[in-house]
Amino acid sequence: MPASATKALRVAVLADSDTRWKWGALTASRISPGSPENTDIHLDGYLLRGRATPTARQLREVGVTAHSLREVTAVEFLRAMDDATGEESYDVLVLALVGGGVQAMLHGLGRVWRERADRPVVVTGYVGVVYEKLADGLLLRHGADLVLANSRQDADRFRAVYEGVGADAIGVTEVALPFLGGAAYTGEHEPYTVVFAAQPSVPDNRRDRTYLLERLIRHARRHPEREVLLKLRSKPGEHTTHIEELPYQKLVQRADPPPNFRLVYGHMGEVLDRTDLLVTVSSTAALESLHRRIPTVVLTDLGVREALGNHHFVGSGCLASWDQLDEGHRPAPDPDWVARQGVAAEGGAYETAFDEARERIAGLLGRPGGLPPLAPYYTPVTAPGYLPGILARHHLAPDGTPLPGAPAADKAPGPVRQVVRRAARGAYRHGVQRVAPVIRRMGEL
Repeated sequence: MPASATKALRVAVLADSDTRWKWGALTASRISPGSPENTDIHLDGYLLRGRATPTARQLREVGVTAHSLREVTAVEFLRAMDDATGEESYDVLVLALVGGGVQAMLHGLGRVWRERADRPVVVTGYVGVVYEKLADGLLLRHGADLVLANSRQDADRFRAVYEGVGADAIGVTEVALPFLGGAAYTGEHEPYTVVFAAQPSVPDNRRDRTYLLERLIRHARRHPEREVLLKLRSKPGEHTTHIEELPYQKLVQRADPPPNFRLVYGHMGEVLDRTDLLVTVSSTAALESLHRRIPTVVLTDLGVREALGNHHFVGSGCLASWDQLDEGHRPAPDPDWVARQGVAAEGGAYETAFDEARERIAGLLGRPGGLPPLAPYYTPVTAPGYLPGILARHHLAPDGTPLPGAPAADKAPGPVRQVVRRAARGAYRHGVQRVAPVIRRMGEL
């Protein structure tokens, strides 16, 4: 229902990892009607229980404060949305999940809201660069009222996919990445600082990750007057959006880095405050850096390949190799390419990038008679061999009802259950980061 002038907008964000929580919470503040960055909202956070559920440290690092924050299963979340009525009802719901999670929630919410015209406006999108599974991910997100595209290029691609399968593309809404910002780069720091933004799953093998680490250390030795930082997303034992089987913390133990090389964690924006050269394979950090006009390099050492995601930067002017960087090369970004990505916009265009989304949400909240039922493209008719498996992963039947035995506790887990859960997560992470690589190597013998 529409928020009145005296009532703060009530927004819920459901996220399945630290990066998606960051995207969802910041997106909620930017797209909420009222101001370019609406702080007059009541934000409740829900963390979908799973392998990447963020730790307390990861949540603090994001720097977003919610009025409430709780960990839930899919079924528990649907129950909470069913129970939230009247003054406790939400105006906007942001689904900051992988595509399959979004699809499951759309079907589950469609069931619990089937008798409600005053349901929340449902918003979803992507946390960064969309460089793989474009059609798959988009069709799994179809059915939300707004599917946010982080750039003009993405908006055009999204509409083409939806229209190409005969799906309604009206929900595609161009915005920008919600976490861009910070002071523009004005010149070299003392000491000159090179930052390599690591990614948990790119590249995905020991040889290539060891190569990148060795080249970074070699650059530090070659330039002892510089500070060379390896920016990591998570600490050992933590998981983020993607599984990291070969953490750089482990690889660096076998190296002998010089004194001017070190590992850093923390908020990316704070690291960029002191960065003179940002280097990465394909991290979204490159877009943050370009937005602030920091010299930015996307590496070609391992090739320009879809598997690495650096093919997204073809035409950017930022592609270069470590050999070129060692010799002092500094790429100049192509202004047209950068503009199409929704970054480094001149004349305050970034501040207005969310206007369309705010206007559409305000219109939907004020729609006479409320909102129509959620209508995803995938149904038991259009995808009978695909949809049931997607929903079953979240313990939902094809009609969106909970499957028998679905985990859905009515109250917070007790201390014994909490201990068991932490132990299970630790065992999973140990298996991913320690056991799985050993088994894989044995299989290659």
